[in-house]
Amino acid sequence: MSTIEVTKTIEAANQNPPAGKRLRVCHLSLTLCTGGLERLLVDFARFHDRQRFELEFIVLGETGAPAEEIQQMGCPVIQFPLTARGKLAKIRQLSDFLNQRDYDLLHTHNAYPHFYGSLAAYRSRIPVTVQSRHGRRFGETLSERMQFSIASRFSDRVVPVSDDTGLRCKKIGWLDDSKVTRIWNGIDVDRFVFTGPADKLTAITVSRLSPEKDLGTMLHAVKQVLQQIPQFRLLIVGDGPERERLEQIAAELHLTTHVEFLGERNDIPQLLSQAGFYVSSSLTEGISLTLLEAMSVGLPVVATQVGGNPEIVQQPETGALVPSANPALLASALVQMCQNQSQWTEIGRRARQRVEQYFNIRTMIKDYEKLYLDILNTSVKG
Repeated sequence: MSTIEVTKTIEAANQNPPAGKRLRVCHLSLTLCTGGLERLLVDFARFHDRQRFELEFIVLGETGAPAEEIQQMGCPVIQFPLTARGKLAKIRQLSDFLNQRDYDLLHTHNAYPHFYGSLAAYRSRIPVTVQSRHGRRFGETLSERMQFSIASRFSDRVVPVSDDTGLRCKKIGWLDDSKVTRIWNGIDVDRFVFTGPADKLTAITVSRLSPEKDLGTMLHAVKQVLQQIPQFRLLIVGDGPERERLEQIAAELHLTTHVEFLGERNDIPQLLSQAGFYVSSSLTEGISLTLLEAMSVGLPVVATQVGGNPEIVQQPETGALVPSANPALLASALVQMCQNQSQWTEIGRRARQRVEQYFNIRTMIKDYEKLYLDILNTSVKG
């Protein structure tokens, strides 16, 4: 069995070394490719307290650009696919590897790493295990619910990223309140400078083009909006398995001059600043990072009332919420947002303030680090 370990250390990571031993924390994830969870892991590497914590990242699947970013910040990334056959064999395989790493805490992210990581950590006698649940799409089958429940009992704390996800964690895993600590996701607000809305009737959405984002509903809503506001335009940023189908729908609805598919882009802050407001048609969400990014730039938002979205968007102060999978109601909200253009700047200012106050990445990571220390201290006293 082979492992690939690539470590690149920048000089800043070794400046002012701490007097005592730093706590060794391992983040265990399925992938380190493009995605919201992966962006958060990059931010853990960027903003963690280097005086107290030493971070490593184990990836059970594919790696990509986020892994390279983490390595450039001085944190090791270890690709370790579980090749053993059968659940017990995979647990032993991971446990044997963890035994070599001398971690003080294992932080798992989502279902697959949660199940194998928590049981392997118990077998390896890692002092503390924390699980982050980044969305609410889990526990659909009895097997998934059982695995989540078992893994949670071998975790010291389950951390949902929204109150909505927390309720699902408690229900699916039969967990007491004391086992669950909600920590909202955050973004780097300094990267998304406040510009306010552009003075044009253009909406923007940024997402992976996948079924749960339900962009077909958004396109049908746009068709209805154009009947009242013919100058309306929509920018769609992102790529994914649904792109060809969505482009076909746009063509069938004669939207090609009103809807632009921009694909994957690395200039998201600039693109957001060119739009009047943001729109999301998702069927499910944890805490949407793209929604937070749009609000940080100062855009009003129209979003579906699913998952953690109501915890982000305060109506009518920062935007509007509508039921999911309903083109007519989404279209009505888009028309109303266009008609209220004179209020966009003030709505966008309040949106930015809300992100700064509650969804700052630095606050999020400090909350996690405080949780680490609280659990470690409790376990030592126990």
